[in-house]
Amino acid sequence: MPLLSDLLESGLIPGEPAGALRHEWECLALHACVRGLVAACGFNVETAHSVDAFHEEVRAGWARESDGAEVEARSARAAERHREYGALGQAGGASGAATAPARIGAAAARHLVRDRDPDPALSELVAHLHESIAEAATEMLRSRA
Repeated sequence: MPLLSDLLESGLIPGEPAGALRHEWECLALHACVRGLVAACGFNVETAHSVDAFHEEVRAGWARESDGAEVEARSARAAERHREYGALGQAGGASGAATAPARIGAAAARHLVRDRDPDPALSELVAHLHESIAEAATEMLRSRA
């Protein structure tokens, strides 16, 4: 997870990173990948099936490295964050699209520092990383179409 390593090396996350930090990061990365998939393919029935297949593959990966209770906890956290980040992305309608990355970055940064007030630079960095992942996923999928 090179981007997570870069984030940790930024010095913007206080204290020792815990396993929960990794799980918060993966929630953000998963959301960004789904955003990229929707951006590349549009939102339709086929895309919904692709999103479901993507999530099933992620869960299968978690199952290979964790027990059932942890898989369920990670799935629940990912679903909760996906709803939260999705709502933040849609806030403000079409005119709010330009500020969606900042809202998502701020929320994710709060989760990464365990619901304390994050350094504004962390929020900005997280927003940038989220957008970078989404754009990379979009480009990768478009290039395969």
